Order: sequence, then structure tokens, then C-alpha cells
Amino acid sequence: MKLTILGCYAATPRTITNPTSQVLEIRNRMFLIDCGEGTQVQLRKHKIKFSKINHIFISHLHGDHYYGLIGLVSTFMLLNRTNDLHIYGPKGIKEIITLQLRLSNSWTNYGLYFHELESNESEIVYEDEKVLVKTIPLKHRIYTNGFLFIEKIGDRKLNIDAVQNYEIDPVYYQKIKNGKDITLEDGRVIENHLLTFDPEKPKSYAFCSDTKYEEKIIPYIKDCTVLYHESTFLESEVEKGAITMHSTAKEAARIALKANVEQLILGHFSTRYPTIALFKEEAETIFPNVLLADDGVSFEF
Repeated sequence: MKLTILGCYAATPRTITNPTSQVLEIRNRMFLIDCGEGTQVQLRKHKIKFSKINHIFISHLHGDHYYGLIGLVSTFMLLNRTNDLHIYGPKGIKEIITLQLRLSNSWTNYGLYFHELESNESEIVYEDEKVLVKTIPLKHRIYTNGFLFIEKIGDRKLNIDAVQNYEIDPVYYQKIKNGKDITLEDGRVIENHLLTFDPEKPKSYAFCSDTKYEEKIIPYIKDCTVLYHESTFLESEVEKGAITMHSTAKEAARIALKANVEQLILGHFSTRYPTIALFKEEAETIFPNVLLADDGVSFEF
């Protein structure tokens, strides 16, 4: 599982920072999460292939989380894209994007599908044979969702020494990895656990931005591998966070601790502070495993 941060700063773009956007690569799928201004420039800068992005998840309709979307949709058209593109976001996202396409007479030459969200309960919004994506209802000034990406349990791992010892034909290897027992030519049944190892523990990634401190999300993200949680403010501005419905670094750490996540990544930083290292310092007083997002940084788990 690889996470590339394209932008992780609050409010407005600057020459040295970008608003929220990130790419998650999980089980050979690539998902774009939020699409602030400058996203397509950042994609090019970090050599991420546009053609691999078939699913875009938008948390909410504040500009720093989706103002780059129409530009990316249009660029896909100019690049003669043929793959379908699926966009998941709050109700209204279809109207916003299609209005711009209509008024500029720039309809896409590829399939463009909108999956509009309006439920206040967690729901499955994407699923295939390897990955499941659920919404995480958040508390912000407008309707907002986070997203939980979950790997499905993979194939069992082949114990190559064991299968060779039983002289099993390679044609049966996939059947064994699928968990099936094998019957030898002499009639003996070899149970699967003698031929395989358990698959790797499935990984999960929770994206939570923007939101005030909200313990109701804890059951949705319990025990996840990685939690990205907004931390717009330091504790000195906790009251401002309450008014604007944003979180502090310490509040993000409290959520991580109570949810028993393995790793916390902080992001959505206000640019009022001299260094983002201050966010890590505050969070680590509550939760030990803290990483800082920053534009262009990648994490592998």
C-alpha cells in the first residue's frame, strides 16, 4: 500500500504548498482522493500516470478539495482518454462539473460517471474482488465524508517446499492458493494448511479531512493500518478549530489512540505556523506513531 501526498495544506494554494489531494495505490488499484487546485500539475511532477486513475473520491465541496477536478476532467479529454472515469462525492458534484462542461462545449469523449452521496450513515461506495471502499461520515460546516479503503483477504501463500515434496503438478498451484485441498494420484487428500501459509493481514487506509473532533467515527476506523486525519490547528487555536469545525493535532492523536490505529498521518495544516514539525510534537504527547504529510511525500506500508 502506497500513499503519495500531492497537497496537504488548508485553504488557499501557495507557490510552496498545495491544497488537499493524494493518490492511494492499494492491491494494484490507484485512487485519487480529493482534487484541490494544482492536482494535475502535481500528478505530472511526481510522474503518476493519468491513465491509471479511474476512480476519484471527493470528500466535500469546499474549493480546496475539488477546484482542480474540472481541469483534470478536461485534460483527460485532451489526452484522448478512453477509460471510464468514476467520481464519488457529495450531491451537487455532478451539476457543478457538467455545467462547466456544457457552457464550455467540452463534453468528454470517455464515459464520465458520478456517484453522488447524501447519506449520513457509512455506506459501501466501491467494491471489486480486491478492494472495498466505505464512507466515513464527518462533522464539518457542510456535508462531508471521509473514505475507508480496505484490502480484501488475498490468496494463501504457497509453501513451495511442501508442494514439491508431494510432487504436485504446478497446474494445481492456483487451486491451492485459493484454499482448496488436493487429492494425489494415490488417493491421499492433502489438506490445504499443509501446503500453504496464511495470507498477509489485509491493510486499510482511512482518510478523514475535514472534520471537527468527532468520536463517532471511531467504530468505522477501529484498528485500521493507517489513519490520515486533518490537523488544521495547534492546541493554542483549539477554540478557532471548534468554530470552523476543524481539528487540532492533539485531537487527531486522541482519535488515533481511541481507534487503536497502527499509524497516524497528520495533514491539512494551516499555513499560519512557522513549521509543521510543531504538529508532530503536539500529537506525539498523546499517540506515539505519528507521521507528517507534506507535498510530494510518499509513504509505503
